[in-house]
Amino acid sequence: MSFLPITREEIGDRQVDIVYVIGEAYVDHPSFGHAIVSRLLQSLGIDVAIIPQPQNDADYTRFGQPKYGFMVSSGVVDSMVNNYTVAKIKRTRDVYSEGGDVGKRPDRCVDVYCNALKRLYPNAPIIIGGIEASLRRFAHYDYWKDTVLPSILVSSKADLLIYGMGERPLKEIFAMVKKGIPLDKIKDVRGTCYLSTFDSLSAKLKKGIEEHTVEFSPSYEQVKQDKLQYVHAFNAQYSNNDPYHGKTLLQKHGDKYLVQNPMQYPLSVKEMDEIYDLPYERTYHPSYTRGVPAIEEVKYSLTSVRGCFGACNYCAIAFHQGRIVQKRSKENIVKEAESFVADKDFKGYIHDVGGPTANFRDPACEKQKTMGVCKDKSCIGYKPCPAMKVDHSEYLDLLKTLRQIEGIKKVFIRSGIRFDYLMYDKNPEFLYELIKHHVSGQLKVAPEHIADATLQAMNKPSFDVYLKFKEKFDAINKKLGKKQYLVPYLISSHPGCTLKDAIRLAQYLKSIGYMPEQVQDFYPTPSTKSTCMYYTGINPDTMKPIYVAKTKKEKTYQRALMQYRKKNNYDIIVEALKEAGRQDLIGFGEDCLVKPTKDEAIANSKARANANNRANTNSQFSKGKNKITGKSKVSNQGVKCK
Repeated sequence: MSFLPITREEIGDRQVDIVYVIGEAYVDHPSFGHAIVSRLLQSLGIDVAIIPQPQNDADYTRFGQPKYGFMVSSGVVDSMVNNYTVAKIKRTRDVYSEGGDVGKRPDRCVDVYCNALKRLYPNAPIIIGGIEASLRRFAHYDYWKDTVLPSILVSSKADLLIYGMGERPLKEIFAMVKKGIPLDKIKDVRGTCYLSTFDSLSAKLKKGIEEHTVEFSPSYEQVKQDKLQYVHAFNAQYSNNDPYHGKTLLQKHGDKYLVQNPMQYPLSVKEMDEIYDLPYERTYHPSYTRGVPAIEEVKYSLTSVRGCFGACNYCAIAFHQGRIVQKRSKENIVKEAESFVADKDFKGYIHDVGGPTANFRDPACEKQKTMGVCKDKSCIGYKPCPAMKVDHSEYLDLLKTLRQIEGIKKVFIRSGIRFDYLMYDKNPEFLYELIKHHVSGQLKVAPEHIADATLQAMNKPSFDVYLKFKEKFDAINKKLGKKQYLVPYLISSHPGCTLKDAIRLAQYLKSIGYMPEQVQDFYPTPSTKSTCMYYTGINPDTMKPIYVAKTKKEKTYQRALMQYRKKNNYDIIVEALKEAGRQDLIGFGEDCLVKPTKDEAIANSKARANANNRANTNSQFSKGKNKITGKSKVSNQGVKCK
């Protein structure tokens, strides 16, 4: 099977059914959403051509107007996150472009691409999807403009938006298209959104409004003006993000309504297997002579699951992929691993086996399989739900089978082990096997912080859970005679984290002799719960105010404290410690974070000497006091009494 066409010469004079415009280089590998979507459409008999990273009108028009319409996606990453650091500085590398070059994907590329297509082909329907569209489907806070923006359907002028994972909606949409229904007339498909005037809403939807089976979110105008309304809107969106109990949700934008149909149902094991059995080339298009860096980590990795019931508040996965874990069969994964061995470039090392969370293999509990996730409860987070099923046996069996395949030397796990889930497993076998066979010297885990208030705001477990995990990890490594280490992911400036909390974290890092090479400052990406807290200063779970470090100075303090050893952070750390009243951490003591400067040391030494002298003087003076009155016996010396 060859790559799908990206040039006019490859299709000749024929009119293709769909032209798929993407914000990244064309990589035909199942780790890339555009590869899955295009191969799925091809399997449905749809003739697809791809325009990767168009730069001008000639690029947009190279295939002419397609029979059914255009599809547009930013790619694996939101274009603004891809193009800018959290400090809003332009990135110098784009791993999803040829050679890592920057500048090939415009800011807000879904809007840019759609508006260009509407200008060139005014009557051609457009479907948008992928993470940029999915997370911007409602009115949302935009960190880069520091304001609330309307739904991306408004700014892009697209006809239909697929949110979440798109396989089910695409099958349903193109079954209708083949029956002659135009793309821009398709509305009532699960996992999709569209804009409509009230008069144009379907009779079924209007009936739902009358019977209160449809829910309304505060409007774009309301959430833009009132932060409390923004929180209410977020909670409505979050609680309806479930295929089993989620309702159709409407949000008014001017004279139109954004309509979100209920979420699509999760894929079965058989359906997941079918997706990964599609005929991928498993590499980047040969026209990219300098390669595409993003393929390096995933080419010999295995996606075993999607969805995550961990639901960390700063993470977009729960709102995009959903909280119900879906899996591939063991046999299907093993078949893919066996195909690696036949690849001449394969060196025998599988880089990863997992997904959003590697050691989640099934839904959190039996209830989720038929009734969905709880609206107002977390499965794991700060405190685990008693109904959560903890079982590593199937994942462990999969790993054992993979490492027994002839030609495979090592199977690593790098895609996020939930250490708290692991600690809740009463069977210690998985942790032992993980450390013995699947760690490449370092295991990356995500405690994220040490302060309980911050961890609660993140929906992460208490730091005590991490400490107990570290203790077990170290003990097993010692028993096995291995020198392996934990690399903790940490976030600075997350909502709920005060300067005092940041100092406590720095003290802990110093106590274990560790300083992260890079610090991840909290990045307020669209539609996460943490972003809602950042923008509004309100915790959506408690509806109470929450502290947010927003100023450049506050964020700089917290980031610098994590890297307490760096010389260029010295002045910042001293300033932060003084502001917090923690000058006791500036000195030569074992617990001190930084040493004083030479001038400060001399000044401090003189101050201590003066203090000691005063203390000695006071001590001598007090020895001369009257034991009864406490008055000095020499107070009247040289004074005549009258």
